Amino acid sequence: MVSSEFPGLWGLVNNAGMSRGSGRNEWLTKQDFVTILDVNLLGMIEVTLSLLPLVRKARGRVVNVSSIAGRLSLTPGGYCISKYGVEAFSDSLRRELAPFGVKVAVIEPGFFKTNKTNTDRVLLNVQEVWDRAQPEIKETYGEKFLASYLKRLSEHVLSTCNENLSEVTDCMEHALTACHPRTRYSAGWDAKLLYLPMSYMPTFLVDAILTWGLPRPAKAL
Repeated sequence: MVSSEFPGLWGLVNNAGMSRGSGRNEWLTKQDFVTILDVNLLGMIEVTLSLLPLVRKARGRVVNVSSIAGRLSLTPGGYCISKYGVEAFSDSLRRELAPFGVKVAVIEPGFFKTNKTNTDRVLLNVQEVWDRAQPEIKETYGEKFLASYLKRLSEHVLSTCNENLSEVTDCMEHALTACHPRTRYSAGWDAKLLYLPMSYMPTFLVDAILTWGLPRPAKAL
């Protein structure tokens, strides 16, 4: 219930997120997907819905932290799926709340150095997923695929993460305080110069770029 004496809530920033169950989709279980969706998408929706009456009363702001992975499916597993869902929920919410004077913004960071992108943690997670995969799947991909996949993650993806987290928090601040906040914010040079432009490219070209240099499974055609 919203009290008539309480001025409401000016800003809601949904920044909770997790990433686990890395590896190929075929290596994962349904629960791997559910775990991420519960936090990154459904948890965000639950918090937002519970606080919307207060935000609407204050004619405030909702700021949802998505990812450039919500515009371009960069990794297997539930993470990108959850971020695509954040984008969709934010778009519908923005249109619904506009008549009440509430603004909704989405922040789409690139790759930043956080606990989620810690190299040792990510590589260990991939190894754990591989270890519990079915024998037939392991035979299909092969140990050489796993070794090459881990090497690519370590040398070409995780090692290039941006360390300047203020690029993300500056976007949050602008979205909360600017008279005319943007609908979407891209944080990080990789988001602005690489992944966002790629999201507008033809699908066949994006597929070629994202799969270039990836190892081939042992039983690939």
